Amino acid sequence: MTNPRRDFLKLAGAALAAPALIRSARAQAWPERAIRAMIPFSAGSSVDVVGRIVLDAMSRSLGQTIIVENRGGAGGVIGTAQVALAAPDGYTMLINASAHSAAPAAYPNIPYDPVRDFASVASFGSIPNVTIAAPEKGFRTLRELVAAARAGSFNYSSAGVGSATHWAAERLRLSAGFKATHVPFRGGPEATMEVVSGRVDFACMGMSTALPLIGDGKLVALAVSTPKRSSALPNVPTTLEAGFADSDYTFWNGMFMPAKTPPAIIARLAAETQKALALPEVQAKFRPQGIEPMPLTPAEFDALIVKEVALNLALVKAAGLKFD
Repeated sequence: MTNPRRDFLKLAGAALAAPALIRSARAQAWPERAIRAMIPFSAGSSVDVVGRIVLDAMSRSLGQTIIVENRGGAGGVIGTAQVALAAPDGYTMLINASAHSAAPAAYPNIPYDPVRDFASVASFGSIPNVTIAAPEKGFRTLRELVAAARAGSFNYSSAGVGSATHWAAERLRLSAGFKATHVPFRGGPEATMEVVSGRVDFACMGMSTALPLIGDGKLVALAVSTPKRSSALPNVPTTLEAGFADSDYTFWNGMFMPAKTPPAIIARLAAETQKALALPEVQAKFRPQGIEPMPLTPAEFDALIVKEVALNLALVKAAGLKFD
């Protein structure tokens, strides 16, 4: 004998479960087509160079093309905002850096929340920022640059307001106690070439961007921002060694997805990222750039973003920084 109420409840339960089952099936089948990777900085920037190394290896492993799109500007905010609005289906990813957690402090009115609107996947590693100047400036040490900056009118370039290159320079400036005019660009390569030309006094640029020009003698490396020296520039001291307390800055790169991306896809991407990072050819490309491992689970990476957002907001408030 049929029970209408029981049959209705079964049908209702099946209807409610259907979307979840569909999402689960799609996650299991993922990826079925090309994936779009947004890098919110210009081609040739540290974020771009490191991201492409990892994505190339992941593309082969996943069996799908990963199409990289560079959309620079506003310290990464423009490109990042596009990913925040993308469908959480696993086919749009964000490759970003420390600028991701610095954005709320530098841009109080950004159209997204780096914590609520994104799901962290994996860190690719930490990269030293290196303080650079043109040889013609005559600086042999960081202390010489600081002395000149204290005595005169200085400027510095960056990959954009709120970028890691901006943040590293500001931390150094505040610690060393000098004034300098910030000259932002759309990406690291443009900002670096302004230093090479001598039109800008210095920059705190990502190692991947600056290292080739340092090797060619077009730039002088004065210090690195990491707590310990970089294996890529072992003879270059840290800003801390130069005597500037709290001047160090950890610059990391990593992958994010839009919030509400299925957990199964996040877990798969995290595993694929770690697999790519362990490849000998990836490690061989990372090693000359001084990239250090920074293994984090998605949950640990999420927690790091929350912590850094709060720290950056507190730093801006305490230092009275004003970002236009």
